[in-house]
Amino acid sequence: MIDIHCHILPEVDDGPGTIEESLEMAREAVREGIKTIIATPHNKNNKYENSKEKIIANVNTLNSILSKENIPLEILPGQENRIYGEILEDYKKGEILTLSNTKYLFIEFPSASVPRYAERLLYDIQIEGLIPVIVHPERNKELLGNPSILYEMVKNGSLTQVTAASLGGYFGKTIKNFSIQLIEHNLTHFLASDAHNTTSRSFKLNEAYSLVEEKFGLDYYYMFNENSESLLLDDTIIKEIPEPIKRKKVFGIF
Repeated sequence: MIDIHCHILPEVDDGPGTIEESLEMAREAVREGIKTIIATPHNKNNKYENSKEKIIANVNTLNSILSKENIPLEILPGQENRIYGEILEDYKKGEILTLSNTKYLFIEFPSASVPRYAERLLYDIQIEGLIPVIVHPERNKELLGNPSILYEMVKNGSLTQVTAASLGGYFGKTIKNFSIQLIEHNLTHFLASDAHNTTSRSFKLNEAYSLVEEKFGLDYYYMFNENSESLLLDDTIIKEIPEPIKRKKVFGIF
């Protein structure tokens, strides 16, 4: 199993604070059946900045320690970029890291809103030859209230990634139901853990994949697995035609 979104590097963001905590996460990942993790520290989110060079150096160090500890897990470099207007300029400067040096680029929205410039920037990213992957859209307040925004972005070529714990209900019933709707309407393409630790924000990937198989069948189970593999190979991922989520509007007084 491949996890394309994980905060496993120590002392870089709100993930593990020590190398021991990173190793604890690594052992938990192996128990889940995960063999490869893309480390995706926060970047430019008004709290953490993690440059491309810093992430690659930390990944190399962690891989070396994992090898010495005989933990069968491979860590690859990635970055969870909060959306900002100059991201393409910084990419051209070599400061922005795609997922394991592929054409896929993580984009995070603020938790409560979607910037007005987002749609244009996602288009410009694609013009540059990259494919934006919007992380955990199910946890964005504006998208929850107006999923048509996400539909337009996916229709225009952006991809999305739902968090395993969201699907499992660990962020509440509303977010779980929205996660299910995103799958039902072909508005998401990847499942990943977004794990930060082994307690309050652990992997939950096995549980999420079991839920997908139970509710949507083996086709979807394999699709999400294969998409993560295809991403690592820098290949084309499987995506169905997106459908809009219709929100019911009630008029009058009852």
